[in-house]
Amino acid sequence: MRPLHWHQRRLRFSTAVASHNPPSAGRAAEQHCLRLLERASTPAAVLQSLAFLFKSGLHSNPLVLTRLFASSATAAPALLDPLVAALLNPSVAIDAFLVNTLIRAHVTSPIPSVRLRAAAFFPLMLRSAVVPNKFTFPFLLKSCAAQPGSPAVGLQAHAAALKFGFATDHYVSNTLIHMYSCFGGGFLGDARNVFDRMPKDSAVTWSAMIGGYVRGGMSSDAVELFREMQASGVRPDEVTVIGVLAAAADLGALELARWVGRFVQREGIGRSVTLCNALIDALAKCGDVDGAVAVFKGMEVWTVVSWTSVIDALAMEGRGKEAVGVFEEMKAAGVPPDDVAFIGVLTACSHAGMVDEGCSYFDSMKMEHGIVPKIEHYGCMVDMFGRAGMVERAMEFVRIMPMKPNPVIWRSLVAACRAHGQLELGESITKNLLNEYPAHEANYVMLANVYALTRRWKEKSEIRREMSKRGIKKVPGCSVVELDGEVHEFIAGDESHPQYEEIYRMVEEMARELRRIGHISATSEVLLDLDEEDKEGALQWHSEKLAIAFFLLRTPPGTQVRVVKNLRVCSDCHAAIKCISRIYKREIVVRDRSRFHRFKDGSCSCNDFW
Repeated sequence: MRPLHWHQRRLRFSTAVASHNPPSAGRAAEQHCLRLLERASTPAAVLQSLAFLFKSGLHSNPLVLTRLFASSATAAPALLDPLVAALLNPSVAIDAFLVNTLIRAHVTSPIPSVRLRAAAFFPLMLRSAVVPNKFTFPFLLKSCAAQPGSPAVGLQAHAAALKFGFATDHYVSNTLIHMYSCFGGGFLGDARNVFDRMPKDSAVTWSAMIGGYVRGGMSSDAVELFREMQASGVRPDEVTVIGVLAAAADLGALELARWVGRFVQREGIGRSVTLCNALIDALAKCGDVDGAVAVFKGMEVWTVVSWTSVIDALAMEGRGKEAVGVFEEMKAAGVPPDDVAFIGVLTACSHAGMVDEGCSYFDSMKMEHGIVPKIEHYGCMVDMFGRAGMVERAMEFVRIMPMKPNPVIWRSLVAACRAHGQLELGESITKNLLNEYPAHEANYVMLANVYALTRRWKEKSEIRREMSKRGIKKVPGCSVVELDGEVHEFIAGDESHPQYEEIYRMVEEMARELRRIGHISATSEVLLDLDEEDKEGALQWHSEKLAIAFFLLRTPPGTQVRVVKNLRVCSDCHAAIKCISRIYKREIVVRDRSRFHRFKDGSCSCNDFW
């Protein structure tokens, strides 16, 4: 006779124990175990319940196991997977309630590796000949959404929902929209197909599609869909409003963000902490930092996210001293800063040139708050040294980092080298980046920039050819403005705007005015082997200049101009916009990919520290 394995011995022992208990005793033990699990709120309580479970021979009871897995998911997340591995064996009668609980417990786990295993329990259900129900698919599809790199799993789940007749269920359809939007831009069409085919009488449905557009980088479509929702008569809820605020923040649509704030008050939508935080973020990213601070001061309860949102807002404006002041207020209020709050205050120090303060805060993370700096914090420090012209100190900081620098840190160093004339070092770093990350377009563009600045046109052309051979394209500069509720997008040299002829004439007028006051274009910014006159013409049609020209055409004198650009503002446009603000007597606010620039009377709020 072959020796029994430990789990077989345990099973026989438990069966023997159970056989001595009459049915009424077994029922009483089951109910007592369920009560223990219901009350379990700590890992110790879960383990105590587990001991009773084994003692009572309930290890194969599907109802008890279902409750055990649900309790461990909330009270002891780290125990969930070990318990499933130990107890889910062939002797357990699988039912839909058990599998649904397993999927839900895994998909809501705070542990990323556990979340990724949620979808694996659906095949178990099918192998056990258990028919899924309408509660199976929302959590199954949510688990697929958590794996954006594996859309095939989600497609199979959708096919299963169709096969079992649940694809048209309202909750399932809403989760399908969420899942497809999480897969990225290529699947937003699938999300919209689901949306278009289902009833639209719930704010949840509209919110799912609006949120999908925002996640997919199609914020203009999100705003348009929100207007359709209003026309349909469906009342937006808090989730809808948060989605629209995210779209406004992405577009820099200040009037929309302000309107949403008024809409929330008018419609009596509860101003939860989450909604207020979203409003602070939207107003800040649209350039109304004072409005964001006013919302913050009007809140009854502040979380660390609330404080951090204000710190980030002030940091983006270059108001470093104010950001540091808010950070200190947060600590005085008894709210301990987390790692994200430190990223905010370090960014504020970086953008304001407050090197000594930044170093002090970095040191305090571990010494005073027990927070181990992450690579993002090291990146902030490298950026701070680089912006301040301390390139050698930045390099030394990179050398002593306890982790391997990522490409973002190296690119930050290259930008510092370029800004402060250390082109040889910048070239060396960029070549190393290209060897390690040959598929990233930014590395090629940076090396081409270095070659252009040193007038090495042959090497620069070779880089461009290599990009073409690999199918790598440079991200085009794009600027966006909001006017009368509409968002207008401009790309350098683009003629797709209905008023492009008027806009181009306005750009030419701006160029004449700039020459009249003696402005000289920074032609080193043009990465082409052209003569100086042609280079000046190329700079003239940058997207932010087209956006400003459009705004000057369409608004009365004195109106503030607001532009959002996807890339960093080049030095020529920065110098030109300073002059344009003086010539046309306009305040011009430009948000680029890292901060705000407020141009007024010929100067910029960044004090040329960018």
